[in-house]
Amino acid sequence: MKQIICMKWGEKYPALYVNKLYGMVARHLASPFRFVCMTDRREGIRPEVECLDCPTVPIPPPHNNRGWRKVSLWNDSLPGMQGDWLYLDLDVVVTGSLDAFFEYQPQLSYIVMQNWTQPGQGIGNTSVFRFRIGSHPYLLHHLVNNQEEVFQQFRNSQTYISRTVKDIAFWPDEWCVLFKTHCLPAMPQRWWQAPFLPPTARVVAFPGVPNPDEAVIGQWPAVWYKRIYKHILPAAWIAEHWKE
Repeated sequence: MKQIICMKWGEKYPALYVNKLYGMVARHLASPFRFVCMTDRREGIRPEVECLDCPTVPIPPPHNNRGWRKVSLWNDSLPGMQGDWLYLDLDVVVTGSLDAFFEYQPQLSYIVMQNWTQPGQGIGNTSVFRFRIGSHPYLLHHLVNNQEEVFQQFRNSQTYISRTVKDIAFWPDEWCVLFKTHCLPAMPQRWWQAPFLPPTARVVAFPGVPNPDEAVIGQWPAVWYKRIYKHILPAAWIAEHWKE
Protein backbone atom coordinates (compact mmCIF):
# COMPACT_ATOMS: atom_id res chain seq x y z
CA MET A 1 0.00 0.00 0.00
CA LYS A 2 1.52 3.29 -1.12
CA GLN A 3 1.03 6.14 1.36
CA ILE A 4 0.64 9.80 0.33
CA ILE A 5 0.32 12.77 2.66
CA CYS A 6 -0.31 16.48 2.24
CA MET A 7 -1.02 19.32 4.67
CA LYS A 8 -3.58 22.14 4.45
CA TRP A 9 -4.03 24.76 7.11
CA GLY A 10 -5.44 28.26 7.06
CA GLU A 11 -7.07 29.78 3.99
CA LYS A 12 -4.23 30.00 1.48
CA TYR A 13 -5.32 26.93 -0.51
CA PRO A 14 -8.95 25.87 -1.00
CA ALA A 15 -10.19 22.29 -0.82
CA LEU A 16 -9.99 22.19 -4.63
CA TYR A 17 -6.20 21.93 -4.35
CA VAL A 18 -6.51 18.78 -2.20
CA ASN A 19 -9.08 17.29 -4.54
CA LYS A 20 -6.94 17.89 -7.62
CA LEU A 21 -3.85 16.52 -5.89
CA TYR A 22 -5.77 13.33 -5.08
CA GLY A 23 -6.91 13.07 -8.71
CA MET A 24 -3.36 13.43 -9.99
CA VAL A 25 -2.05 10.83 -7.55
CA ALA A 26 -4.81 8.39 -8.53
CA ARG A 27 -3.92 8.73 -12.21
CA HIS A 28 -0.19 8.30 -11.64
CA LEU A 29 -0.03 5.37 -9.21
CA ALA A 30 -0.41 1.84 -10.55
CA SER A 31 -1.19 0.24 -7.18
CA PRO A 32 -3.59 0.86 -4.27
CA PHE A 33 -2.75 3.81 -2.07
CA ARG A 34 -3.75 5.61 1.09
CA PHE A 35 -4.12 9.38 0.81
CA VAL A 36 -4.08 11.49 3.97
CA CYS A 37 -4.61 15.22 4.28
CA MET A 38 -3.67 16.76 7.60
CA THR A 39 -5.89 19.81 7.87
CA ASP A 40 -7.77 22.19 10.11
CA ARG A 41 -10.47 22.73 7.44
CA ARG A 42 -12.13 19.60 6.09
CA GLU A 43 -15.02 21.25 4.27
CA GLY A 44 -15.20 20.50 0.56
CA ILE A 45 -12.51 17.80 0.53
CA ARG A 46 -13.52 14.78 -1.55
CA PRO A 47 -14.57 11.69 0.45
CA GLU A 48 -11.73 9.49 -0.85
CA VAL A 49 -9.28 11.64 1.13
CA GLU A 50 -8.65 10.60 4.74
CA CYS A 51 -8.60 13.80 6.77
CA LEU A 52 -6.65 13.95 10.02
CA ASP A 53 -6.12 16.89 12.35
CA CYS A 54 -3.22 19.07 11.26
CA PRO A 55 -0.48 19.02 13.92
CA THR A 56 0.98 22.25 15.25
CA VAL A 57 4.46 23.20 16.42
CA PRO A 58 4.80 25.14 19.71
CA ILE A 59 6.82 28.00 18.24
CA PRO A 60 5.83 31.69 18.00
CA PRO A 61 4.05 33.32 15.06
CA PRO A 62 4.52 33.79 12.22
CA HIS A 63 6.83 30.74 12.13
CA ASN A 64 4.15 28.40 13.51
CA ASN A 65 2.00 28.81 10.40
CA ARG A 66 4.70 28.85 7.75
CA GLY A 67 6.77 26.00 6.34
CA TRP A 68 8.10 25.31 9.83
CA ARG A 69 4.79 23.62 10.59
CA LYS A 70 5.79 20.73 8.33
CA VAL A 71 8.53 19.85 10.84
CA SER A 72 5.67 18.42 12.94
CA LEU A 73 5.79 15.38 10.64
CA TRP A 74 9.09 14.46 12.28
CA ASN A 75 7.49 13.71 15.63
CA ASP A 76 8.24 10.41 17.39
CA SER A 77 4.92 9.11 16.07
CA LEU A 78 1.85 10.30 14.19
CA PRO A 79 -1.66 9.04 15.05
CA GLY A 80 -2.72 6.09 12.91
CA MET A 81 0.35 6.33 10.68
CA GLN A 82 3.48 4.25 10.30
CA GLY A 83 6.07 3.34 7.71
CA ASP A 84 7.14 5.38 4.69
CA TRP A 85 5.11 8.27 3.29
CA LEU A 86 5.45 10.44 0.21
CA TYR A 87 4.74 14.05 1.07
CA LEU A 88 3.47 16.36 -1.68
CA ASP A 89 2.83 20.08 -1.32
CA LEU A 90 -0.60 21.23 -2.43
CA ASP A 91 0.88 23.49 -5.11
CA VAL A 92 2.54 20.77 -7.17
CA VAL A 93 1.41 19.36 -10.49
CA VAL A 94 1.97 15.63 -10.95
CA THR A 95 2.84 14.92 -14.58
CA GLY A 96 4.33 11.40 -14.48
CA SER A 97 4.33 8.10 -12.64
CA LEU A 98 4.81 8.25 -8.87
CA ASP A 99 5.53 4.55 -8.39
CA ALA A 100 9.28 5.06 -8.63
CA PHE A 101 9.20 7.44 -5.65
CA PHE A 102 8.34 4.45 -3.47
CA GLU A 103 10.75 2.04 -5.15
CA TYR A 104 13.81 4.31 -5.19
CA GLN A 105 16.37 3.52 -2.46
CA PRO A 106 13.77 1.87 -0.15
CA GLN A 107 16.25 1.53 2.72
CA LEU A 108 16.55 5.31 3.11
CA SER A 109 14.45 7.23 5.64
CA TYR A 110 14.55 10.67 3.97
CA ILE A 111 14.70 11.49 0.27
CA VAL A 112 13.87 14.97 -0.97
CA MET A 113 13.68 17.10 -4.07
CA GLN A 114 16.72 19.17 -4.96
CA ASN A 115 16.35 22.83 -4.04
CA TRP A 116 16.85 24.26 -7.51
CA THR A 117 17.26 27.82 -6.23
CA GLN A 118 20.45 26.61 -4.50
CA PRO A 119 21.53 23.65 -6.66
CA GLY A 120 24.40 21.47 -5.54
CA GLN A 121 24.46 22.84 -2.00
CA GLY A 122 22.87 19.83 -0.34
CA ILE A 123 19.60 21.61 0.43
CA GLY A 124 16.26 19.94 -0.18
CA ASN A 125 13.00 21.45 -1.37
CA THR A 126 10.30 19.91 0.80
CA SER A 127 7.65 20.18 -1.89
CA VAL A 128 8.34 16.48 -2.59
CA PHE A 129 9.92 14.15 -0.07
CA ARG A 130 9.64 10.63 1.30
CA PHE A 131 10.07 10.12 5.01
CA ARG A 132 9.75 7.34 7.57
CA ILE A 133 7.52 7.94 10.58
CA GLY A 134 9.61 8.31 13.74
CA SER A 135 12.97 8.16 11.97
CA HIS A 136 14.33 11.61 12.88
CA PRO A 137 12.31 13.01 15.81
CA TYR A 138 15.26 15.12 16.97
CA LEU A 139 14.44 17.53 14.10
CA LEU A 140 11.23 18.53 15.87
CA HIS A 141 12.58 18.35 19.40
CA HIS A 142 15.63 20.48 18.62
CA LEU A 143 13.47 23.11 16.90
CA VAL A 144 11.08 23.35 19.85
CA ASN A 145 13.80 23.39 22.50
CA ASN A 146 16.17 25.78 20.68
CA GLN A 147 13.84 28.11 18.82
CA GLU A 148 15.82 31.34 19.04
CA GLU A 149 19.05 29.64 17.99
CA VAL A 150 17.39 27.82 15.09
CA PHE A 151 15.66 30.95 13.74
CA GLN A 152 18.89 32.94 13.93
CA GLN A 153 20.81 30.27 12.05
CA PHE A 154 18.23 29.19 9.45
CA ARG A 155 15.83 31.39 7.56
CA ASN A 156 13.53 28.52 6.53
CA SER A 157 12.64 24.98 7.54
CA GLN A 158 14.05 23.43 4.36
CA THR A 159 17.56 24.58 5.15
CA TYR A 160 17.17 23.66 8.81
CA ILE A 161 16.14 20.09 7.96
CA SER A 162 18.85 19.68 5.31
CA ARG A 163 21.62 20.86 7.62
CA THR A 164 20.38 19.00 10.71
CA VAL A 165 19.08 15.62 9.52
CA LYS A 166 21.58 12.77 9.89
CA ASP A 167 20.79 11.15 6.55
CA ILE A 168 19.64 12.91 3.39
CA ALA A 169 19.37 11.82 -0.23
CA PHE A 170 17.89 13.43 -3.33
CA TRP A 171 15.54 12.27 -6.06
CA PRO A 172 17.05 11.94 -9.53
CA ASP A 173 17.30 15.49 -10.86
CA GLU A 174 15.02 14.91 -13.82
CA TRP A 175 12.05 13.75 -11.70
CA CYS A 176 11.25 16.94 -9.81
CA VAL A 177 11.44 20.40 -11.38
CA LEU A 178 10.52 23.98 -10.53
CA PHE A 179 8.08 25.79 -12.77
CA LYS A 180 10.02 29.07 -12.74
CA THR A 181 13.42 27.38 -13.16
CA HIS A 182 12.78 24.59 -15.65
CA CYS A 183 9.56 25.44 -17.50
CA LEU A 184 9.93 29.10 -18.52
CA PRO A 185 11.63 30.31 -21.68
CA ALA A 186 14.43 32.79 -21.11
CA MET A 187 13.73 36.49 -21.48
CA PRO A 188 12.58 37.94 -23.77
CA GLN A 189 11.28 34.70 -25.38
CA ARG A 190 8.73 34.18 -22.62
CA TRP A 191 6.76 37.10 -24.12
CA TRP A 192 5.95 34.98 -27.18
CA GLN A 193 6.79 31.39 -26.12
CA ALA A 194 4.56 29.53 -23.68
CA PRO A 195 5.92 27.64 -20.65
CA PHE A 196 6.88 24.08 -21.48
CA LEU A 197 6.91 20.78 -19.61
CA PRO A 198 10.28 18.98 -19.46
CA PRO A 199 9.64 15.48 -20.86
CA THR A 200 11.23 13.63 -17.92
CA ALA A 201 9.43 15.60 -15.19
CA ARG A 202 7.19 13.65 -12.84
CA VAL A 203 6.36 16.48 -10.43
CA VAL A 204 6.43 20.23 -11.09
CA ALA A 205 6.63 22.43 -7.98
CA PHE A 206 5.29 25.98 -7.79
CA PRO A 207 6.86 27.65 -4.74
CA GLY A 208 5.83 31.27 -4.31
CA VAL A 209 3.87 32.61 -7.27
CA PRO A 210 2.47 31.90 -9.74
CA ASN A 211 0.37 29.02 -8.43
CA PRO A 212 -0.94 26.41 -10.87
CA ASP A 213 -4.33 28.12 -11.15
CA GLU A 214 -2.54 31.33 -12.17
CA ALA A 215 0.10 29.85 -14.45
CA VAL A 216 -2.46 27.89 -16.46
CA ILE A 217 -4.07 31.17 -17.59
CA GLY A 218 -0.82 33.10 -17.94
CA GLN A 219 -0.94 35.17 -14.75
CA TRP A 220 2.14 35.98 -12.64
CA PRO A 221 1.19 38.29 -9.77
CA ALA A 222 3.84 40.99 -9.37
CA VAL A 223 4.20 44.68 -8.66
CA TRP A 224 4.04 46.81 -11.79
CA TYR A 225 7.77 47.46 -12.16
CA LYS A 226 8.56 43.71 -12.21
CA ARG A 227 5.97 42.75 -14.82
CA ILE A 228 8.39 43.13 -17.71
CA TYR A 229 10.28 39.98 -16.72
CA LYS A 230 7.61 38.37 -14.53
CA HIS A 231 5.50 37.64 -17.56
CA ILE A 232 4.22 34.32 -18.87
CA LEU A 233 1.83 33.05 -21.50
CA PRO A 234 -0.78 30.45 -20.51
CA ALA A 235 0.70 27.04 -19.70
CA ALA A 236 -1.96 24.88 -21.34
CA TRP A 237 -0.32 21.60 -20.26
CA ILE A 238 -1.16 22.36 -16.62
CA ALA A 239 -4.86 21.90 -17.38
CA GLU A 240 -4.13 18.44 -18.81
CA HIS A 241 -2.72 17.25 -15.48
CA TRP A 242 -4.03 19.56 -12.72
CA LYS A 243 -7.58 18.23 -12.47
CA GLU A 244 -9.74 16.06 -10.28
